[in-house]
Amino acid sequence: MAEFAGYLPGLSADEVDWQVLNFDRGNEHVEIAVPVLSETQLGELAARVKQASRAHLKSLTVSQITDIIDKAIARLLDRNDPYRQKAERLLPLITGYDAEMVRLGLTHYLKTFRRAELQKFLAEDFTNPGILDDFQPVPKGGFAKASGPDLLVHIWAGNVPGLPLWSLISGLLVKAGTIGKVPSAEPLFAGWFAELLVEIEPKLADCLAVVWWKGGDEARESALLKQADVVLAYGGNDSLAAIRARTPITTRCLTYGHKVSFGMVSRAALDTGKAWSVAHQAAYDVIRYDQQGCYSPHVFFVERGGKVSPREFSKYVANELACFEQKFPRRALPIEEAGGVAAWRHAEETKSSSQGGRDIMGDAASAWGVVYVEEAEDLAPSGLNRTIKIVAIDDLADTAPRIAPFKAFLQTVGIAAAPEELFRLAASLSDVGVTRICALGHMTAPEAGWHHDGRFNLLDLVTLTEIERSAENAADDFAPYVD
Repeated sequence: MAEFAGYLPGLSADEVDWQVLNFDRGNEHVEIAVPVLSETQLGELAARVKQASRAHLKSLTVSQITDIIDKAIARLLDRNDPYRQKAERLLPLITGYDAEMVRLGLTHYLKTFRRAELQKFLAEDFTNPGILDDFQPVPKGGFAKASGPDLLVHIWAGNVPGLPLWSLISGLLVKAGTIGKVPSAEPLFAGWFAELLVEIEPKLADCLAVVWWKGGDEARESALLKQADVVLAYGGNDSLAAIRARTPITTRCLTYGHKVSFGMVSRAALDTGKAWSVAHQAAYDVIRYDQQGCYSPHVFFVERGGKVSPREFSKYVANELACFEQKFPRRALPIEEAGGVAAWRHAEETKSSSQGGRDIMGDAASAWGVVYVEEAEDLAPSGLNRTIKIVAIDDLADTAPRIAPFKAFLQTVGIAAAPEELFRLAASLSDVGVTRICALGHMTAPEAGWHHDGRFNLLDLVTLTEIERSAENAADDFAPYVD
């Protein structure tokens, strides 16, 4: 089976060099041909997208753009649509994730970008989204207009299927011409979405492009970064530092690096009627995409004093992980990731042999692992791929000092707690750097308009042009109706 990745306006297939990426799952083999553009071609492509952005994309209203995106999402939600069928067939093969997990995950994720949800994106960042179309009055007086970049360059990571949609759609909402670099781990979905948008609105044909280059190819990366008005990059901290260094000082560079997330379970959630449901939701956050997202939990802090003890709760979670393995089997791990899981387990077994009050559930052959810790300890990364630590704690209020050393890396916290406790804990979590708090079972599915790492999805991408009140008032002196 072979498939071409990318979307290259103005370039025919025979003008481009292609590299084949091979993916194997069981007896199935997939070849994905990714485009390898020269530095000159990348420069010409950037110029083409910039020009089309100014001529076509910026002539559309935000409402028209929202309608186009909504139609594309409706196609992708339709399981009879060829693009949806291709996604359901190929994404499990190239990512290794369970096909049913991908199917359900895609539906849930795509619903985030329907028309009503897109309006939430706009309303979260702009009091009056009309500011993206024309000058609008502002509270301080005068008028302002928000303009997206002519060229927004995205460098995407590939740990979760379909991930590029979030930033690609954010760019479209601010009328930014887009060139996105897809990752080798999942090079298909962004190109499909670009093709689908152009089918729906041919005016967008030259307003976006999807490209690829091998990670670490500084020459090609620099060629595109020099053309960008804004750069939006995802990945490891070292690679992001290199991207920042290669981005011109006058170009806005927004980066999203490694983050650590965790969960908290109050004693209020640990009665015999609720604890199983809470454990089920916690386990779901662990198994969804095998903890590859920045919002996936590494640790659950569980409070003592409930009818179900933290140790019993850890057994509930272990049972749920075993059940999920039957429904959504873990993908086959590459050697490096399998080594990471083994190293994590060995380290925990070593601690268990020298320290009391630790239980390890799930044997080395299991596709999951739970470590229960009786004595409270600090936050630490898990081995990923369905490995989780459950730490007993006397009072959840004592959690904040234990996570404070990770302030620069904290992101999502999933909480099961009563209302007053929720807001009390939220205040302390905010102080140590947490940017998102949600219910357990929702950690891996941020709401529409979520402020990624506490930042703005749209507002960070635009530039404001202001007409000050002085100019407005002075203009009256030159009006034809002046006496």
